Amino acid sequence: MTISVLLVDDEPLTRAGLRTILDAQEGITVVGEAADGVSVVGEVKRLRPDVIAMDVRMPLMDGIEATRTVLRVVPEPPKILIITTFENDDYVYEALRAGADGFLLKRARPTEIANAVRTVAQGDSLLYPAAVRSLAAGRRSDSARAILDRADLTQREVAVLRLMTKGLSNAEIAADLYIGSETVKTHVSSILAKFGARDRTQAVIVAYESGFV
Repeated sequence: MTISVLLVDDEPLTRAGLRTILDAQEGITVVGEAADGVSVVGEVKRLRPDVIAMDVRMPLMDGIEATRTVLRVVPEPPKILIITTFENDDYVYEALRAGADGFLLKRARPTEIANAVRTVAQGDSLLYPAAVRSLAAGRRSDSARAILDRADLTQREVAVLRLMTKGLSNAEIAADLYIGSETVKTHVSSILAKFGARDRTQAVIVAYESGFV
């Protein structure tokens, strides 16, 4: 199944470079481009992409607000991959809190860019744990702590969540805990439900802001 991608970046050269890289990959096709966040919703409704690869800093509407808008108004929204120059950019953290599925550095190699698109398209989050840990430092939240306390995670769910914060995939978590991938998937789904989280990224944000990590 081909993964369709919408590119959103105010730099034409960046969009051209990403299009060249992604269109050369088997199973990935770029279906459209936008130069600012304001155009995103209209293009998403028109093109129905599987993934939006979007710059975090743009004029008119940045990637944070564009992420919030897409998730608020688009039924069954696409996955959102934030593209950034610096991994310690506060804008990136806010985009993740807004609901983005992960982030990608502009200096990433072509294979890394393609793998990033495939990762979020499959429903996994794409995080750089060290960067998220650095960005989350000092961002303790009473509401996140309340979510964690109410969740009353089981011992196994605690172990799974701890590995999720390290950026491990379901298969990697399964190998680490010596359990089946389907069992991990069940635990992850339970954690998301207890947290009221849209996806793994949101669960990881709660883990950091609550002081769990």
